[in-house]
Amino acid sequence: MTNATSAGGAAQAYAERDKRVNEAIAMKVPDRVPFQLWVGYFAARYCGIPCSAAYYDAEKWRAANLRTITELEPDVYWAQTAGFSGEAMEILGPRQMRWPGFGVSPDHSHQMIELEPMKPEDYDAFLSDPSDFILRAYLPRVLESAAPMAKLPPFQSLIFAMGMAPYLARFTMPDMAEMLEKFRRAAQLQAEWQSRDVGFDEEMSGLGFPCYTTSRMMAGAPFDMISDFLRGMRGSMLDMYRVPDKLLETCDMLCKQTVAMIKNLPAPAEGSVRRVFLALHRGSDGFMSLPQFETFYWPTLKKVLLALIEAGWTPCPFFEGTWDRRLEYLLELPRGKVLCHFAKTDPEKAKAVLGGHLCFMLDVPGFILQAGAVSEVEDYCKNLIRMCGKDGGFIMSATALDEARPENVKAMIDITKSRGRYD
Repeated sequence: MTNATSAGGAAQAYAERDKRVNEAIAMKVPDRVPFQLWVGYFAARYCGIPCSAAYYDAEKWRAANLRTITELEPDVYWAQTAGFSGEAMEILGPRQMRWPGFGVSPDHSHQMIELEPMKPEDYDAFLSDPSDFILRAYLPRVLESAAPMAKLPPFQSLIFAMGMAPYLARFTMPDMAEMLEKFRRAAQLQAEWQSRDVGFDEEMSGLGFPCYTTSRMMAGAPFDMISDFLRGMRGSMLDMYRVPDKLLETCDMLCKQTVAMIKNLPAPAEGSVRRVFLALHRGSDGFMSLPQFETFYWPTLKKVLLALIEAGWTPCPFFEGTWDRRLEYLLELPRGKVLCHFAKTDPEKAKAVLGGHLCFMLDVPGFILQAGAVSEVEDYCKNLIRMCGKDGGFIMSATALDEARPENVKAMIDITKSRGRYD
């Protein structure tokens, strides 16, 4: 096969795969059910390397992702590449995360640590000047290396230009100088790390495989921004009862900032990947009541989703947990403009409520892929296709692949391709 023929074949394969996914999202009926491969740390298991390579061996990790995708041949993929340098993070000292090779076994996935870096009495400071709060209060609480920043005077003092010199003089203090050196070294290591893994999605595109979502746009639910990163789950849940007005005001502020960011970024170019990933955590059935959902979660999330759609993007929210009691709210979104990725939502309910209006993507449970037989995986996928595939609007996926058996993952993809015809 000549290079020209090979390149032409890859371009055709890319177009077919991307069309298949986009038609499903647009509520058309493609040739078959598409499959999305959430590679994650599965590339380590598939290729027999440690998960820590994702943070400490860029070349090996890139090669593992490339091999996993090209051998399994999904319609679209999501891969954890060009992420964080483990060495850089060790210097920075993040308190909210431990990763393979640092804090957890080299052969296991990362762990997030629940903190409460913003106290309830900090709402006013955050709302008054969020950038100043992040730099002088938040970062010293979540990064060990940033502790000296808590000693800086308010950045508002720099409105007087001549005050810059005495302000900068503080950086000559030993602890500040040490902090700046750590930042410099971490930045250098991170830049070197990313340079070893640049252009992965472009390379995969050249091989015929579309990326699931773009790296040019990031968004999320405002409530989750507060709960995940500022107040923690416990703090945000208590705030719904103790300081609801402050919580709502902060949700609104973060929503306005996110919508402004969406409007100010360039619109997606013709032919580029327009799908935008959003991880949703605290809005599921188990975290809050429907009245709380209607008050604190859905209004600002809906505004973010609509802003993405208006700007030409396709939101792909990942509804973690169970959203059985929230499905009707999604009907408020425009038909065929959102891909709803559900982790544990009931498939029959999803089809009954969203069928004909929004495309949804469902995960094959991790316990089946880890401990089940190939025949069990095949039976589960056949049943899911029968239940949800009729008239289109359905995509098969799996996210809990860290401990999955490679033969089960292959069976999941093969059965989707062979039995995923619409009827």
